[in-house]
Amino acid sequence: MEHAFRSKHGIGMDEYQNDPNKLIEVEQRRDREYEQEQRIVSRFRSTESHQ
Repeated sequence: MEHAFRSKHGIGMDEYQNDPNKLIEVEQRRDREYEQEQRIVSRFRSTESHQ
């Protein structure tokens, strides 16, 4: 899990848990990615319903 987290976020779990600024950066990035994914899903579903 540590390796996957480091690969995805560029920092280790220890740094994430102990540095409030890094935690905020990671969580904000996760929020942006989630919103982007939701827009993609919404467009996909919209396209499906028109077929």
